[in-house]
Amino acid sequence: MKSLRDIETDVAALARRIDASDRDLPTYGTSEDFARPHIEVAHGSYHYVIVERGIERDRRSSDNYHDLLFWIFRDVTHGLAFGYELQNRVEDQDCRRIAFPKQLELMRKIDPALGERLERDIAEILRRAPYDDEPTKAVNRMRGKSG
Repeated sequence: MKSLRDIETDVAALARRIDASDRDLPTYGTSEDFARPHIEVAHGSYHYVIVERGIERDRRSSDNYHDLLFWIFRDVTHGLAFGYELQNRVEDQDCRRIAFPKQLELMRKIDPALGERLERDIAEILRRAPYDDEPTKAVNRMRGKSG
């Protein structure tokens, strides 16, 4: 079982591969609140915890270190990918068409196996909620734009 310090060192090294800032990463041992994730190690497990407004909103626990890394970098790459999409937005297109491939690219830079796991997660998301480019077109029609 790795210590918080070891986890922090590992995560920082992996984050450099994708140019993630310290602010993109979780904290270790204690929560800053405001939905910024933090990491705990207790009772033989790694815990990925999100606290917002003093209420624990999410806690994922595993004794598998790769699960913890996946949870951390799924969220980190998600934020980076949707930031990228915002800068490269294509009107009348589901934003996930740009964000998901970017997120996969980033995750694969961290670890190909984590990239494969994310690819399966994204496939499941798209199975439940396929790409939909129509809502933007409908909004534009309401605004009097062509499309």
